Amino acid sequence: MTERGILIVVSGFSGAGKGTLIKGLLERDKNKYALSISATTRPPRPGEVCGREYHFKNIDEFEKMIAENQLIEYAKYVGNYYGTPRDFVEQQLDVGIDVILEIEMQGALQVKRKHPDALMLFVTPPSGKCLKERLINRGTETKEMVESRMEQAVAESLVMDKYDYLIVNDKVDVCVEEMHSIIYGEHLRVSRNQEFLEKIQLELANILRGDQ
Repeated sequence: MTERGILIVVSGFSGAGKGTLIKGLLERDKNKYALSISATTRPPRPGEVCGREYHFKNIDEFEKMIAENQLIEYAKYVGNYYGTPRDFVEQQLDVGIDVILEIEMQGALQVKRKHPDALMLFVTPPSGKCLKERLINRGTETKEMVESRMEQAVAESLVMDKYDYLIVNDKVDVCVEEMHSIIYGEHLRVSRNQEFLEKIQLELANILRGDQ
């Protein structure tokens, strides 16, 4: 029987480097990890492709997905819906692929409530000063946007303790290996290996009785 994959939730401050780390993880082992593509009602930006960046939906389509329980989680942000389609995630998990969800905290905590065995990873820079420098150095943020992102980070920092592991993103290569090691270790957790436990318990009992 194929070992079921693990649902991995990755959140973190804007500018912490979540996307870079996930890309590194996917490149490290393309046969082991899959990235779930979110659905959204926001319009595509130039260069974005449906099914690559997002599954772009209109409001009626998205609300139908909600009504039919086709989403693992969803939230409304700045007037647009965002959510994680259920079918792809379940299909990948069933064949032993670990599925990564890169989602913000509101959605992440929804996932944790519905899937208590989900592995929750929070990505943070080494310091608040480092986060602000990264936001400024991206060159895509106005001064006002940087301040808004920092205010948001203050609020997000208050729920970091809801996650299982902190990933301090200082050196990308090191952090990718840390994430991979954490996920590997999670596969060895006793609670995820009940079938093996029952099998070996039965084998040992049979040996003791002389059946083997």
